[in-house]
Amino acid sequence: MRPSRRKVNAKPVATVTPSEDDPLKGKWSLADATESLKGTGALLADLEIELPKGKGEKGETGKLTCALFEDRAPLTVANFVGLARGIRPWKTPEGKWAKKAAYDGTVFHRIIKGFMIQGGDALGTGTGEPGYVIPDEVWEDANHDRPGLLCMANRGPNTNGAQFFITDAAAAHLDSGYTIFGECAPVELVHKIASTEVKGEKPTNAPKIKKVTIRRGASPLPSSSGAAAAASSSPAAPAAPATDKP
Repeated sequence: MRPSRRKVNAKPVATVTPSEDDPLKGKWSLADATESLKGTGALLADLEIELPKGKGEKGETGKLTCALFEDRAPLTVANFVGLARGIRPWKTPEGKWAKKAAYDGTVFHRIIKGFMIQGGDALGTGTGEPGYVIPDEVWEDANHDRPGLLCMANRGPNTNGAQFFITDAAAAHLDSGYTIFGECAPVELVHKIASTEVKGEKPTNAPKIKKVTIRRGASPLPSSSGAAAAASSSPAAPAAPATDKP
């Protein structure tokens, strides 16, 4: 199904409710998500990416390292980390609750160059959900003012699940409506993914997230990244990153 075309200035309506059979009943914390995680420093997510290959060519690989904002968006980070590590139960496409790495082997199913790349759906269609929702965490000065920001996709207030997007440029029209929970580098790789050939917004050969590894270590971002200058120009407001209703 096509991604939602809701106007960015419209008041979105929450259309998803948590599954009553969630084994955790929605209870999941950052402490749960990082249990037994070794090391010190920033909480990081390494995304191993495989770019589309041309005819007779081997697909190029790369790695995005995302610093997760555990202090600013602890619930969102806990959810992402738990899903990535395979320790937060989620409902698989087969309808069964499972503890397995939710993002490994998924694709960037929606790409708009100059705006964002969207992934995190086990179905690869934009309709996949983990079987529950988590609330928004829109912190003060949370501005979509540069490429590389890691954010949650949604269908309206407090409908975050598993799908996420990474900005390819400044996108001020998303401010106040989407949780920013990390920042990824290098942005050159984000731009390369965003340059994938698409038909509409769907890639003809989708870039693959081979594996997501959660660890602690030195942040790949400069200490001043939070105050980095906004992109020189922002694209016209396209359809906001939304999860499709099945």
